[in-house]
Amino acid sequence: MTAQPDHQARPGFTPPMGTLADLREALSTWGFPGDRQRFEEELDALDLDDLTKVRELTQAYRHRVLLRYDGPGMAALARTTGDVEAELRRKLMEADAQ
Repeated sequence: MTAQPDHQARPGFTPPMGTLADLREALSTWGFPGDRQRFEEELDALDLDDLTKVRELTQAYRHRVLLRYDGPGMAALARTTGDVEAELRRKLMEADAQ
């Protein structure tokens, strides 16, 4: 998994994720289905001496948990391909008209 852009959850409840144990618990409880298992598999495949890769992986999965608490983020994930294509076509037409 590649690191995602920084994503800030809305104010309110945020699961504790300051340690690997906290992140594991958050993924098990609040993550997307299969996140905890994929996280463990990807972490096992990393060289733990490469702290940049470990940090990128933990940030990516932390952001996935935060995304579950962001209404607009979840709505964006739920959009159909056709809906996104139509929006892109509309925006391209608007840009061409200018």
